[in-house]
Amino acid sequence: MEYEKATFAGGCFWCMVQPFEEMPGIISVRSGYTGGHIDHPSYESVKNGDTGHYEAVQIKYDPKRFSYQQLLDLYWPQIDPTDDGGQFHDRGPQYRTAIFYHHKDQCDQAQASKEAIKNSGKFNGMPIVTEILPATTFYEAEESHQQFYKKQPEAYKEDRVASGRDEFIRKYWHTNE
Repeated sequence: MEYEKATFAGGCFWCMVQPFEEMPGIISVRSGYTGGHIDHPSYESVKNGDTGHYEAVQIKYDPKRFSYQQLLDLYWPQIDPTDDGGQFHDRGPQYRTAIFYHHKDQCDQAQASKEAIKNSGKFNGMPIVTEILPATTFYEAEESHQQFYKKQPEAYKEDRVASGRDEFIRKYWHTNE
């Protein structure tokens, strides 16, 4: 079986696991750090915002069961693509949004999906600032951060409500996620 990887940054990685995890063809979703300038960063070092890393999720998937386009279609409605200072109440460079492509086809699809969002009119002409970048080393986050929504369901729910993420999603993406 030939699996592929997709890597997305969408603010706090705790909130980026659940939307992908239980979809058919998704093998695993791991929280971690990518795009920075130090090896083997820790949560504390990334949280300080000076390592250059993004909090991200890396998805291992079966492209025969769940396409990269489907992943992109699921990714965009999880984020505010117009915010270059972080996501919702999580502020700083480590919480910016980005799509990290693993090969040219992913890059092309990501660029096309970004253009479609830009042309959709959803954001009243505001710039779509989500970057599309080549994938670099992905460092898995500490085990306490993996599947946080399952391990700490009350803290996860409280954080989502406090962040304003769900309210934004309902307002701009018209979903109940």
